[in-house]
Amino acid sequence: MDPNFAPVVWPEDRMPPEERDYVECEVCTVRSRVIWGEGNPSAPIVIILDNPGAREDKEGKEFVCGTRVTLQTSLHQVGLKMDDIYLTYLLKCRPLGRYDKDKARAFSKPFLERQIKTIQPQFIVCLGDTVVQNLFADQEAHVKDLRGKWHNLMGLPTIVSYHPLAVRRRPNLMKHFMEDWAMLAQHFGGVSTALPPCPYQ
Repeated sequence: MDPNFAPVVWPEDRMPPEERDYVECEVCTVRSRVIWGEGNPSAPIVIILDNPGAREDKEGKEFVCGTRVTLQTSLHQVGLKMDDIYLTYLLKCRPLGRYDKDKARAFSKPFLERQIKTIQPQFIVCLGDTVVQNLFADQEAHVKDLRGKWHNLMGLPTIVSYHPLAVRRRPNLMKHFMEDWAMLAQHFGGVSTALPPCPYQ
């Protein structure tokens, strides 16, 4: 591990005016603002999580949460840079209470799909069962069965892996998590020797 590497707060991408109807989603409250995405909005790699974690502490100061620490550290270890990455979410607000999960996710999915079409990335990465099940439209889909191979999502080369929070809670998943990022990074860098082929490029 690089002792000089330190996770940072990635720049936040604001909600486009034409998508302002998203505030009607039930997870959007006065205490939970919309976070459209983070990182480079023109990045070649789009990473999708279920919902944003906190970006500010109780005093309102920006900080890097555990999920982002694990994600950024793993990206750094395989040579991917912040400019290569755009991080976005199925739900654009952090849920702060009980909500109808199926309804909120169904409401949010078209916004995410339009967002991906606008960005036109080279690769998509889906992290966690919630994202995989919703974007693949299969409630029986699980990361453990789909990781380590390429998929086609919206016509784009896609991989799936574990949610960074799951990796933090179950360190035995880190090996698989890093294998998935290495697979992506090597294809992204044009080196695919001894890796599963990417049939969608």
